[in-house]
Amino acid sequence: MLLQELSDIFAPDGPIAQAMPDYRPRQAQLELAQAIEQTLSDHSTLIAEAGTGTGKTWAYLVPAFLSGGKVLVSTGTRTLQDQLFRRDLPRLRKALALPVNVALLKGRGNYVCHYHLERMSSDDRALKSRAEVSQLRHIQVFAQQTKTGDKSELAQVPEDADIWNRATSTRENCLGQDCPYVRDCFVLKARRQAQDADLVVVNHALFMADLALREEGITELLPTVDLVVFDEAHQLPDVATRFLGSSVSSHQLLDLARATEAAGLAYARESTNWSEAGKRIEHAARELRLAAAPIDKLPGRKATFQSIPNAAEFDAALAEMLVVLDGSVALLGVVSEKHPDLAAVEKTCTDIRAKLYQWSQPDRQGNNTLKPPPTDGASDNNQAASAAVRWVEHSLHHMRMHSAPLSVAQIFSRYRSKEQAWVLTSATLSVNGDFSHFVRQLGLWDARTESWNSPFDYADQGVLYVPKNLPLPSDREFNEKFVSTLLPLIKAGSGGVLVLCTTLRAVDRIAELLQEHFEDDDIERLLLRQGEASRGVLLERFRAEKNAVLVGSASFWEGIDVPGNALTLVAIDKLPFAPPDDPVLEARLNLCRSQGGNPFMEYQLPEAAIALKQGAGRLIRSEQDWGVLMVGDARIVEKPYGKLLWRGLPPFARTREPDQVVAFLRKKQGT
Repeated sequence: MLLQELSDIFAPDGPIAQAMPDYRPRQAQLELAQAIEQTLSDHSTLIAEAGTGTGKTWAYLVPAFLSGGKVLVSTGTRTLQDQLFRRDLPRLRKALALPVNVALLKGRGNYVCHYHLERMSSDDRALKSRAEVSQLRHIQVFAQQTKTGDKSELAQVPEDADIWNRATSTRENCLGQDCPYVRDCFVLKARRQAQDADLVVVNHALFMADLALREEGITELLPTVDLVVFDEAHQLPDVATRFLGSSVSSHQLLDLARATEAAGLAYARESTNWSEAGKRIEHAARELRLAAAPIDKLPGRKATFQSIPNAAEFDAALAEMLVVLDGSVALLGVVSEKHPDLAAVEKTCTDIRAKLYQWSQPDRQGNNTLKPPPTDGASDNNQAASAAVRWVEHSLHHMRMHSAPLSVAQIFSRYRSKEQAWVLTSATLSVNGDFSHFVRQLGLWDARTESWNSPFDYADQGVLYVPKNLPLPSDREFNEKFVSTLLPLIKAGSGGVLVLCTTLRAVDRIAELLQEHFEDDDIERLLLRQGEASRGVLLERFRAEKNAVLVGSASFWEGIDVPGNALTLVAIDKLPFAPPDDPVLEARLNLCRSQGGNPFMEYQLPEAAIALKQGAGRLIRSEQDWGVLMVGDARIVEKPYGKLLWRGLPPFARTREPDQVVAFLRKKQGT
């Protein structure tokens, strides 16, 4: 591919401009595309930070289309995945008139399973409510009419509806080639299309699930490709940590008890007392959850393996659970060939047993039956790289045991073959131009790092406002004072307001306070809060209303695109430092400290800087957008480290004076 070709394609009179009336040539977009083309020819790795409005999507899709090789694009969310596949790719393919064959591939939990749908349809006890009766009918009709089986195409049943857990398969309960519906299987069809396609769109969760399976020595799900593009790449460290770890919940154990009893009674009734076998699993699961109950009183209702309050009692309950599961595996092993359901339950039981045993190692004396003792030559770094943190979470309705690697760098970085090119791109990968935190997390030491600024005129389009008189976030009165300071801006502005909080507790309190003020001051604005409806529904109502106030937490800090006057004020309550009760964070900070590092500067501050940049990025989404970013946490300007945070934000005009903010709002509104 010639660089000249790229400049022609992105030119003011090029094929993209001719096909898309809203297209505007941008130098940064062309340079990013050229850098990606170079990465392809070098079979190297590029970490590319490109500010909002650069046009990252076209910048990586054009060289991908022209490369003639096989390409995998991995996105941060299923929503972005669908947008790429249904909107961006068809438009570009048409504009460039290239016969590129594209496919969409998601995790198996996104596709209707004919076998499990049939089982649910014939089981009178499978449905939990009237709503599910209606949902089942919709899914049955959908399964007969759809070509893909992708649940996102069925609008009448929400993607997060519980019924989908019973209408889809898992790796453990999939019958594979033994399934009577194997020829119609939507998962296998999607995978075959992916193998045949030139460009496959996946998401980070599926990519990491594939990586985790390869680590276990299982054949990969994803096709072999020449180029991998990670869009929204800032999410990769967290997704990798989640998928390279494991978890077992009390819900899974109770489901296993029910499945063991049901399959045994249906297909091997004479071989043992299956009701008794199910009850043994259920009893052991309840005893284990009971042993975890004291964790309920700890911060965040979490305890690491080392800090479980009644460790001896918990260990004994876990040991008993393992004994019971051993018995179940033995019972199921004798009859598993009689029916695919029995084989599937045996597989699930074996898998859960393995995860629980793995969780128990090393024991409290440091003995680990799963790994040989380290030789004298084993380095501390290698030990740290393979170390994991284990913890238990307890709540009113369930108990969950987790483990996660302290570092994903080694596993992730060795996944790229020498023949592949990798591109990792996002608007938020560096801390004020420094990529070392991101590079260190993923172990991409040989990567080239490049940065392109947004084309927006932030100094004219936006104002960063840090109020002068607010107390520190630790103050009891903080939420009340924060809302009182925010209120004049809500009154002065006529557009939508997004309030981003760092905790769910703050979401509830700030929403309550706003509601009280709205009633007292006769402010007629729709107030939306996270939790009262799904994220998608809340965002739809927020966009449609044009002047609503939406209060949200973590999931609203990124991936939200609300251009125009539907969003002209983003208010952030506190700097987004991760909560100290996160066991993975705590373990990583302790490791950093033990190696002589500075956990705050090396880990907590860079993480907060990237999260803050994400939140701020919600405000200006186009050349026409304008608005105010209010940060209620004075540490951003009053603490020495604050400079690293605000210098990493877009170059807004800055003020601490409320009058200047109100004047800016009135000027932009023409009032």
